[in-house]
Amino acid sequence: MELIVYLAGQIHDDWRDRLRRTARERGLPLIFVGPQENHDRSDAIGEIIKGEQPNAVYRDQAASEFNNLRTRIWMQKADVIIALFGEKYRQWNTAMDAALAIQSGKPLILVRPETLHHPLKELAQRAQVVVETPEQALEALAYVLE
Repeated sequence: MELIVYLAGQIHDDWRDRLRRTARERGLPLIFVGPQENHDRSDAIGEIIKGEQPNAVYRDQAASEFNNLRTRIWMQKADVIIALFGEKYRQWNTAMDAALAIQSGKPLILVRPETLHHPLKELAQRAQVVVETPEQALEALAYVLE
């Protein structure tokens, strides 16, 4: 059995690459999908498809349409969502993805450092599993696949 895993969360470090590499090394039958990881392309996709926008607000709005489309499609195809909250960046997209996972009934693994326990307590109560590292999330999936 293969699982499709949507990797929600910040795109400013290599956590997705580490997870993919470790899963591959362990031979876990996981297919990883997620948001556009090329930040510049993600920000520009609205203008790439629709053409130049009149200002930054419209540019962001146009990009959001296509990024939301991508997110919705891949999350609906996913068997499970891993949502990573880090400490360094505001995590609005991660919060929206986690809420969408909950709303759609998708199993959610919430990854958050202990320091974010309080601000994420309600979200944590709706997740199936809460861990502190992406590696622990991968261990949870390895257990499911046993």
